[in-house]
Amino acid sequence: MQLGQTITQFIIEEQRRTGGTGEFTALLNDIFTACKNISSAVNKGALIGVLGSLESENVQGETQKKLDVITNDMMIKANEWGGHLAGMASEEMDDVYPIPAQYPRGKYLITFDPLDGSSNIDVNISVGTIFSILRCPEGVTDPQAEDFLQPGTKQVCAGYALYGPSTMMVITTGHGAHAFTLDQNVGEFMLTHPNLTIPADTREFAINASNERFWFPPVKRYVDECVAGKDGPRGANFNMRWVASMVAEVHRILTRGGVFMYPNDSRDPGRGGKLRLMYEANPMSFIVEQAGGVSSTGTERIMEVTPEGLHQRVPVILGSKNEVERIVAYHKEG
Repeated sequence: MQLGQTITQFIIEEQRRTGGTGEFTALLNDIFTACKNISSAVNKGALIGVLGSLESENVQGETQKKLDVITNDMMIKANEWGGHLAGMASEEMDDVYPIPAQYPRGKYLITFDPLDGSSNIDVNISVGTIFSILRCPEGVTDPQAEDFLQPGTKQVCAGYALYGPSTMMVITTGHGAHAFTLDQNVGEFMLTHPNLTIPADTREFAINASNERFWFPPVKRYVDECVAGKDGPRGANFNMRWVASMVAEVHRILTRGGVFMYPNDSRDPGRGGKLRLMYEANPMSFIVEQAGGVSSTGTERIMEVTPEGLHQRVPVILGSKNEVERIVAYHKEG
């Protein structure tokens, strides 16, 4: 591993260490190509008429942006033909997307959120793409929803692309988390941040404070203590951040530490949270854990949650180890 090597070189070296066949590397290259295309569309924005909303909703009942649909199609088109996948599932689609009959089938499954944080796209705030790769169950050639319902511990790889001032790709294959920056001049992701490490301690947290009246006691207790600063029980001042883009929030935590919280609350406790387990929580948890952080629902490790549906939601509390463990302890106390 060396600074400046391309992401393809990095993946091939990983493959050699693990005795892979090359199929996995080829799959990742298709994903990287899709993210480069999405980066281009996001960067051009209003210049090519892709901003704004549609008169449609996704399966979660959320109003779709034009770019939600466009980027979803980009991910599908880049990955359906290569022969590496048995099926795909997206936050923007109701059901599993089968590989068209004219293309060969592979041994992997992919789940993805094609444009995380898309509510920010019209105001030019960082958005991203999140993906998770799983193995297709042995003997399955036509995967159904139940074949995707594997806990996060079964992930082969997880990653996200961040479309900000620079386009970055962060990935893990279970051997640390590493960040690559897109060199626009050569069209390649180059290794710029190997072995990302989240500091165990932090004085920064991210949560949507407008929902405070709905929080359950453990989360309210934690935030109240942080807000109280030096005069409170923590005896230290904290900063609060909120971008409303999970990719941007997690990237900040990977860079300098912090805690991100999107907990369940009393508005609709039966829903189980806001963020999707398969498309957001599991891949981000894999990355955060590989960087030395912790990811929890408040009561259990996110990657050990058994999925019950493609679009299942879970509470998410992730980031710096000591702070997340404090919040988990507050949940145990009740």
